[in-house]
Amino acid sequence: MAEAREPLPIVRRKHWGRWVSAVVILALLILLGIALGNAQIQWDSVPEFLWYRVMAVGLLNTVLLAVIAQGSAIVIGIVIALMRRSANPVARWFAAGYIWLFRGLPVLLQILIWYNLAMVFEFISIPLPFGGHLLHEQTNVLITAFTAALLGLALNESAYMAEIVRAGLNSVDSGQTEAAKSIGMSPGATLRRVVLPQAMRVIIPPTGNDFINMLKGTSMASVIGVTELIHAANNISSNNLLVMETLLAAAVWYMVVVTVAGVGQHYLERAFDSEDRSRSAFSRAAKALRTAPLVRSERV
Repeated sequence: MAEAREPLPIVRRKHWGRWVSAVVILALLILLGIALGNAQIQWDSVPEFLWYRVMAVGLLNTVLLAVIAQGSAIVIGIVIALMRRSANPVARWFAAGYIWLFRGLPVLLQILIWYNLAMVFEFISIPLPFGGHLLHEQTNVLITAFTAALLGLALNESAYMAEIVRAGLNSVDSGQTEAAKSIGMSPGATLRRVVLPQAMRVIIPPTGNDFINMLKGTSMASVIGVTELIHAANNISSNNLLVMETLLAAAVWYMVVVTVAGVGQHYLERAFDSEDRSRSAFSRAAKALRTAPLVRSERV
């Protein structure tokens, strides 16, 4: 009779690489904490600077500039994306040139060009067909520092939004559009009710990332004197010479607004993902019902 063999012992595999990497990361974090603790920074002053009036104004202008610029960029980007997909060759070439121009120039350069537009055009005029002007004003009165920053940020972002929207529209199967046409839907209704709701699943993630980048990109407006967070921090530090403390206060507010935007993006993505899943399940069920073979029941 064969001798019964004892089962082999189960030995847990040792992941030495994980332990070593964890120790290295913890050691680096501890060293960073010690370095910051020994740094010449008045940490108790940072919370005080958070609530300065100029910092609150800078926070408000940062959020307003980012929201208005991103909203304008989304609207312009949708129009440019539709022109890029148009059957009209002039519209396609215009859209391609628009994207090439505003995506190619640095944002800071665009802001400076708009801010100094009065050096090229002294007046901005909109003439009426039968005489007179709808608008006739000096350029340096219309193009303020805030307006120049808004134009530079919005137009640059609109070029990226056009490509994001175009990619989202291209992700929708062409059969969806053909099915909508077959039931008599107009092109506008097809875009609003069929194509865009499905394309949003592709459009939202990069748009959310671009909005977060826009919140941080508003710091470039400080170059032309817009009172946003960086400019506000510089105003405070010019009086008390606590440069790092005021910059850390601005960093705290940046992290707050970016965190809020990230949470909003998460819930927005989840909402559209759930709608897309329910729509896909309904489409699959409808397709199964349409393609189910009709057979005569067998007689017993």
